[in-house]
Amino acid sequence: MKLPFVLSVLALAMGPALAQKIDIEFDDSANFAAYKTFHIVEGQLNAKAAALNSELTRRKIENEIRKRLTEKGLMEVESKPDLNVRFTLGQARKTEVEAYPAGWRGLGTRRVRVAYTQGTLVINLRDTSRKELVWRAIAVEEKNDPAQISQHLDDMVRKSIEKYPPKTK
Repeated sequence: MKLPFVLSVLALAMGPALAQKIDIEFDDSANFAAYKTFHIVEGQLNAKAAALNSELTRRKIENEIRKRLTEKGLMEVESKPDLNVRFTLGQARKTEVEAYPAGWRGLGTRRVRVAYTQGTLVINLRDTSRKELVWRAIAVEEKNDPAQISQHLDDMVRKSIEKYPPKTK
């Protein structure tokens, strides 16, 4: 009887960790070891919800990016950085149709529209000498409440920057 309880507690605990999806893209030809400095360029907030579109949110994201890149050994500078960092936080409403068995003996199908909000944070690193995008992280947090997305912004940045520099072959 204890095992199902333990498994259900573990499933609940893992739920928030699995809710985020982080994808990265990078330029295979970039020499990531050569990048030593960065500068954060003002990010874009494209969300309509106040919880995701405020100066406080912008500073929260900037400070977390600053902290995580510094932990990676990069230094923030005001002029002549190796990398410019730009981010975009967006919110898009989506509606999906889910099908459920319905009717007599489940032979029919009932379709239900399910609306949810998707929070997407994109972090771009641009090589200032080549003037090219060399690394991008796309973090997606699917929640119905913008305030919940706001609470997970630091995790989204942390999990994204953990994947920098990329492991090249």
